Amino acid sequence: MAIALAPAALERARRFLASSPEALGLRFGVTRTGCSGWGYVVDLAHDEQPGDVVSEQDGVRIYVDAQSLPMVDGTEIDFAQKGLNQEFVFRNPNAAAECGCGESFTTDAAKAL
Repeated sequence: MAIALAPAALERARRFLASSPEALGLRFGVTRTGCSGWGYVVDLAHDEQPGDVVSEQDGVRIYVDAQSLPMVDGTEIDFAQKGLNQEFVFRNPNAAAECGCGESFTTDAAKAL
């Protein structure tokens, strides 16, 4: 599995984890949503679920469930501030299309599900 955190996302993840010392790391995956079908989910991982694939980057563990992995493998997560807005930004080589509003995406892997 290759999920990478850009420097800004790595710093943001470290701040989240420092404020929740009981968390094991980050949980990254997808959920069905929006007009294209899939939306990204980034949260704190409080436990390891059966089937999770775990990677680590500079001391930050990233937990991805088995169903999400084909759709997010190879994704680089960044963190951007635009004016007053802050958000994670995803560069996903598996994304075949995104909806116009940018809230959801589809992949060729999604056809198999």
